Amino acid sequence: MTSRSAPKQTLQTATACPECDLLVDGTTNSGHCSRCGARLYRQGRHSLDNTLALACSALVLLIAANAFPIVGLDIQGQRIETTVIGAAVSLWREEMGMVAILVLLSTTVLPLIELAGLVWMALPLRLGKRPPGFSWVFRVLHMAHPWAMIEVFIMGLLVALVKLTNVADVFAGAAAWCFGCVMLLLAILHTIVEPRDLWQAWEEAEQ
Repeated sequence: MTSRSAPKQTLQTATACPECDLLVDGTTNSGHCSRCGARLYRQGRHSLDNTLALACSALVLLIAANAFPIVGLDIQGQRIETTVIGAAVSLWREEMGMVAILVLLSTTVLPLIELAGLVWMALPLRLGKRPPGFSWVFRVLHMAHPWAMIEVFIMGLLVALVKLTNVADVFAGAAAWCFGCVMLLLAILHTIVEPRDLWQAWEEAEQ
């Protein structure tokens, strides 16, 4: 009586094509879909370096954007300036608490969480170490990303500045330029950051 050994099963990861939803073997070296040719992921030698540099730069600019005035008004020689936090406090005092909370969350809190989380993951991985709570931070970033809407805030600010020019001299503060730079850096980060590279670096790093 002969015994048969159970066949070995290998667990392979699959990547869904964002264009045609074809499941592509994650172990392949090709970064493009075999059916429609869409790009599935990028492979870069310096992806962690770029992610870390851009995230740190955006983090510094975000802190500066909340420290300096974002807009100023000059009404009959009287100059008034305010920061994002000051504007949110004023909205709260005017009994518009929900709007104040949304302003702080979308322009300050969630972008800060997103950038700090990227630095938390990329810095240890760049040093060859596994960051604590990697999977948990990864999930938090995935949930926070759709709500970090600095670009919407910048568009609203521009519209408000144009409308206020009829009643006062309006000028953009240093924070407005900082927010604009943060918006651009976040757009670049969303383009270059590949979850595949982060997980691969995590697997290769020391525990």
